[in-house]
Amino acid sequence: MIEKIKNLPENVIGFNAKAQITGEDYEKVLIPLVEEKLKKFKKLNLLYHLGDEFEKFEPRAIWDDAKTGFLHLRSWGKIAIVTDVSWIRGTSKVFALLIPAPVKIFANKDIDKAVKWVSE
Repeated sequence: MIEKIKNLPENVIGFNAKAQITGEDYEKVLIPLVEEKLKKFKKLNLLYHLGDEFEKFEPRAIWDDAKTGFLHLRSWGKIAIVTDVSWIRGTSKVFALLIPAPVKIFANKDIDKAVKWVSE
């Protein structure tokens, strides 16, 4: 399940990933919000929190994540990924090399720092 994080600046979208993340989560929550916000802003900042309640991605969700990221490759201002999951941290570092925007990876205990950074 993906839940929108509230009380962020208008140009920042934030999501909490909990339990299993499905393609439907992307198609009903994340992608529509990205598309809606890109009508108002040339660049968006993203906060993606995969905390202690996160379990796994289903394959379609991984595809939707990659597709959304690359379809809007030049639309990202900053990306903050917050997680203690080692494989996500490692994968994020690799993908950060391909994205023409600053990407920072934060530990769960540093969620407040991530919110501050992505909101600046």
